Amino acid sequence: MKSIVKKGIIYSLIGVMQLGIGASVIEASPKHENKHHKQHWDNRDHKIQEERARHEREMQRHDHEEEWEWHERQEREKEHHEEVMRTLGGLALLYIFTQ
Repeated sequence: MKSIVKKGIIYSLIGVMQLGIGASVIEASPKHENKHHKQHWDNRDHKIQEERARHEREMQRHDHEEEWEWHERQEREKEHHEEVMRTLGGLALLYIFTQ
């Protein structure tokens, strides 16, 4: 009687493990991707393009600016741009890990 119970428990655990592996494979398959996932990446890419364009505009010298003002503004803009890009990259990683 004890061996039947032991075999039942072992086979049940093996079945649960196979179910878990199967669910993982299905969840990770590319066919399982949904539209929301693609929209998220398209939105992120669009934000990165917008930030790069904004950064390029801000790095150019304005007509009314002195040389030293322009260099100060460039330094501030460079720091701001790096912070925004790190934030966008961090959000992308966070999104990947929560999926």
